Amino acid sequence: MSRSIERALASLTFAVSLAVAFPAGAAELTFAQKLDLLVAAYPGSLAKAEGGRIHFRDGDSMPLDDGKAKDHAEKLANGDIEDSLSQIYPAGPCERKPDVNFDPGRIRSDALMMRLYGKSAGVVEASLVPVQWFGKTLRVTSRQGAAAALEKVYAELQAIPELKAFLSPSAGTFNWRKVSGASNMSVHSFGAAIDINTKYADYWVWSGGKPGRVAKYSNKYPMKIVDAFERHGFIWGGRWYHYDTMHFEYRPELIAIGKAAGVSACR
Repeated sequence: MSRSIERALASLTFAVSLAVAFPAGAAELTFAQKLDLLVAAYPGSLAKAEGGRIHFRDGDSMPLDDGKAKDHAEKLANGDIEDSLSQIYPAGPCERKPDVNFDPGRIRSDALMMRLYGKSAGVVEASLVPVQWFGKTLRVTSRQGAAAALEKVYAELQAIPELKAFLSPSAGTFNWRKVSGASNMSVHSFGAAIDINTKYADYWVWSGGKPGRVAKYSNKYPMKIVDAFERHGFIWGGRWYHYDTMHFEYRPELIAIGKAAGVSACR
């Protein structure tokens, strides 16, 4: 292959990666700006980002970037903080088909999540509090404001009776486990995620998809539900290329970053 062709292919790959990370209409925030929003989203635990590390209020710190070049699959399996902020989440009351390997929020730093919520099932369980959900009681972490945020979501959605069938029964909140078929932890492990009624769920594996090769996208949940969750700091698995439409997880930093970048699912 000639050098000119190699350069052209490299430029095309870089352009595609930018398009995935920064959807149309996005302002390209600096990493430092994203980190400021991350720290602001968890004020009780995070103090600052400085010197290539995130600093916790208890005096501890951890690196922002492990220095390893990763493809998308490697980011999903072993993401660091820099990886977790690499794609901009587009909130809004509109549905749109995700681009290939566009998984904002599905890329996570397990190490950071464990520092925010707990390093073991027992530690996480100690922070779980009851949250009412359409006649049932769910267990959700009180850390980082997750339970309080879900209570606000419920207050909005229970006032719209026609949505109840999609929301109840819940398929679960806390469950210490890895993501199905993967090596990284599910946010259910930290009590900061909820699955709603599976009767209406669509999941990329169920559609016959393979990692990096999802055949089709489908969603049956009304966008009023998604909008309510997003306005209170939850992201939706239906925004992912590897979609999981029943799934919502508390990631207020990603909502804040998307807003600051001027991204909307409606554009």
